[in-house]
Amino acid sequence: MLSQETLEQYRRMTVGERLDLTFEMMRENTPYLLQGSEDVVARRFLLIQRDNDLRNERILAALSRLRKSSSRGVA
Repeated sequence: MLSQETLEQYRRMTVGERLDLTFEMMRENTPYLLQGSEDVVARRFLLIQRDNDLRNERILAALSRLRKSSSRGVA
């Protein structure tokens, strides 16, 4: 969990500053994703893919529910 101070700092950033921070974090952490044997790295990316797929399924299900409820006149 981020501290309130950190959250406020992020809110004050411009979109460009947040994007720069994102790229910096990616550059710093990408080598750790690739550390380990081929099997370890493959399992790591498989877990990331599973998490992403599950998140995407949940987003699509929520959007579908919203569409159905708005088509019935319920907002």
